[in-house]
Amino acid sequence: MAGALVGGAFLSGFINVVFDRFLTMDAINLVLGKKLGSDLVQRLKTALLGAEALVADAEMKQFGNPSVRKWLDSLRDAVYCAEDLLDTVLTKAVTQKEESSSWSLSFFINRDRDDMVDKIEGVVRGIEDLGKQKDFLGLEKIPTGSSSWRTPSSSLVKGSVYGREDDKKALIKMLNDNNDHHLFVFAIVGIGGIGKTTLAQWLYNNAELMEGFDLKAWVCVSEKFEVVETTRNVIKQIHGGTCSLDDFNSLHNALKEELSNKKFFIVLDDVWSDDGDKWSNFMTPFQQNGRKGSIVLLTTREENVASAVQNCQPYFLRKLSEDYCWSVFAENASFPQSNGRAALEEIGRKIVKKCDGLPLAAETLGRLLRTNHDVEEWNKILMSDIWEFSVEKSKIIPALLISYFHLSPYLKRCFVYCALFPKDFEFVKHELIFLWMIEDLLPSPKRGESLEEVGCECFDELTSRLFFTKSEGFDDYFVMHDLLHDLAIFLAGDFYCNSEELGKEEEIKIQTRHLFVDLSHCSSKLYNSISKVESLRTLLLFGNFSSPNCNIEGATCEILSKCKYLRVLSFRKLDEVRNLIGKLIHLRYLNLSWTDDIKTLPESLCNLCNLQILKLYQCSELEALPCDMKSLLPSLQSLNIQRCPNICRLAEGGLPPNLKSLEVGICEEQMRDLSWMTNLHALTHLTISGYGCKNIKSYPEVGSLPYLPSLTTLKICFFDNLETLECNELLRLTSLQQLHIDWCPKLENMEGEKLPPSLLLLQLRWCGLLGEQCKNKHQLIWPKISNIPGCVYF
Repeated sequence: MAGALVGGAFLSGFINVVFDRFLTMDAINLVLGKKLGSDLVQRLKTALLGAEALVADAEMKQFGNPSVRKWLDSLRDAVYCAEDLLDTVLTKAVTQKEESSSWSLSFFINRDRDDMVDKIEGVVRGIEDLGKQKDFLGLEKIPTGSSSWRTPSSSLVKGSVYGREDDKKALIKMLNDNNDHHLFVFAIVGIGGIGKTTLAQWLYNNAELMEGFDLKAWVCVSEKFEVVETTRNVIKQIHGGTCSLDDFNSLHNALKEELSNKKFFIVLDDVWSDDGDKWSNFMTPFQQNGRKGSIVLLTTREENVASAVQNCQPYFLRKLSEDYCWSVFAENASFPQSNGRAALEEIGRKIVKKCDGLPLAAETLGRLLRTNHDVEEWNKILMSDIWEFSVEKSKIIPALLISYFHLSPYLKRCFVYCALFPKDFEFVKHELIFLWMIEDLLPSPKRGESLEEVGCECFDELTSRLFFTKSEGFDDYFVMHDLLHDLAIFLAGDFYCNSEELGKEEEIKIQTRHLFVDLSHCSSKLYNSISKVESLRTLLLFGNFSSPNCNIEGATCEILSKCKYLRVLSFRKLDEVRNLIGKLIHLRYLNLSWTDDIKTLPESLCNLCNLQILKLYQCSELEALPCDMKSLLPSLQSLNIQRCPNICRLAEGGLPPNLKSLEVGICEEQMRDLSWMTNLHALTHLTISGYGCKNIKSYPEVGSLPYLPSLTTLKICFFDNLETLECNELLRLTSLQQLHIDWCPKLENMEGEKLPPSLLLLQLRWCGLLGEQCKNKHQLIWPKISNIPGCVYF
């Protein structure tokens, strides 16, 4: 395989984490003893360095050699094992420093040390043996070129739609010709990456075309089409909120009410199902309720999908011509149209020819070469062996694989992590960044940055290269093209698994480390398979826990008793497993949101010395937090207790002082007086949710908001009866840069002379009265906001 692996090897990032985070001699020596610890660490370092020298070559050769792919998987598994064991050592070291009892220290040394040493030595021998296989596999050290993952530009926006003028005209004619129909259903049909979604977005966002429509909604359907779930998603998109209805009839009635006597434009993106019965049930509310000229638009790869939907007219999208494909590539590569270098254009056009008329391929490679107009580099892309990769067998487009290989090791890991989630999953940017942080996927901060800021830059870089695109649904959500998702799944191998990809066998491989399960389609067979995987790091359980096919609570209890290396856990039933939570000492992320049957949390929660993120959103019956949170959860950085109206007693002594992010919505009394936040000097992000606080009309109340010296972002939301924002109270937030106010429909006054002078952004969403006054530069409002550089009103 000729040439350097420009971005660096995927596995290099994992190996570097072991070096950077875990091979700390003080921790090793404390637990294992000085001489023993030093010897083991040196052997592990040597073995890892030897393996790391080969991984770049192996990652390129794996596509044509199954033995090399198996070698890589074995190395990856060994690195995971090493990290788990060293993480255990580190946790033990922290615990021993805090414990004064010599008995507990000698207990670990006498009872557990030998076992730990044996396990680490086993991993070291395994990595050493893998290094000895290099000659047999033909692996050699190859150079890896430098590739900065820092975003080269902050203004990479979606470009023009090239080569589709005839398609646009034809689609508009179709819409106009059917304007007298009660409901017009049509489907844009074409192969993956051809631009179906882009064309649908052009229609959806065309202000002139959308004039006259009362409502519109965009829903990603993906491979598993479920009538109940898709109907719920349409309702959520229509009114921009949540929908808690579960049964078929209630959802249909709710959708009928939403559509009644309205002209609507509904897009169902990325549809795969050709089940005529399901489509008949799903389409019923649309056929009976809308005004004339209403439209339902599907995008799909399969013609038989369009045939399965009653009265659906297909529109077939063809590949772009080479000239138009070149236009897409050139725009994204910032290639000058008038005075471009002839040699560079010649190579670029040859690259475009290999894109085979797919705009996604041309766009992605254009973004890759945007900041590199070097003939040699462009020629490397043209001559890459990856173009010979078999598309038919893997569903992978070579152009996307080339773009992936030019990512840094850290960006590769962040991208592949997304294979954990189902197709068309809507990612919330800050939530995904938190998970990257927890899983040690990010590079170490430099130049005084926080790790979250590093994660933000990584996300923005992946977005600039089109690995993420903004969702049509909500502003803060991002999606991944299904072809890029296919690539992530291919690269993830057996280490990442989401239940939708398992098929009928429902077998989870023993080396799986990260698992996403949709409980709506869960069986006892699947849960039995999960219980055999004891090295899980991530377990995300979503959906309905009341499955008729499986005792989910009992099965979860069995799984958690075995998965001692869990770092990330999300589920909604606590009673069965409350005694197990405190034993998951590696846990860094715990999400118990929507657990509606608990009043208290187990005190053993405070045993989780590594816990960084705790999410308790919509735990509606929860009455209190554990007493010793402040002292026993020193690592906690993010806490979400929104929509917990029964929490009237906070932890004694306050919340953990290292909190950086707090999202709060508890009983009205505690929301009025925020003095319990006094010790949160590290807090940078605060969300205050007034859900259920019906009597609060002015906020923050005088004297209630403490001095929070580090706070940069404040969000106030869901105060149904809030009328006045007390600006003077906000002046004590001397570092405040962003103020977001959402869903406060009666808000109309801003009391006080001014907002904090440090403020850079004021964003009002769904605050109709105040938003209108700001837009109209009201004489009492405008002087208070005119000096803010960024003001946004929705």
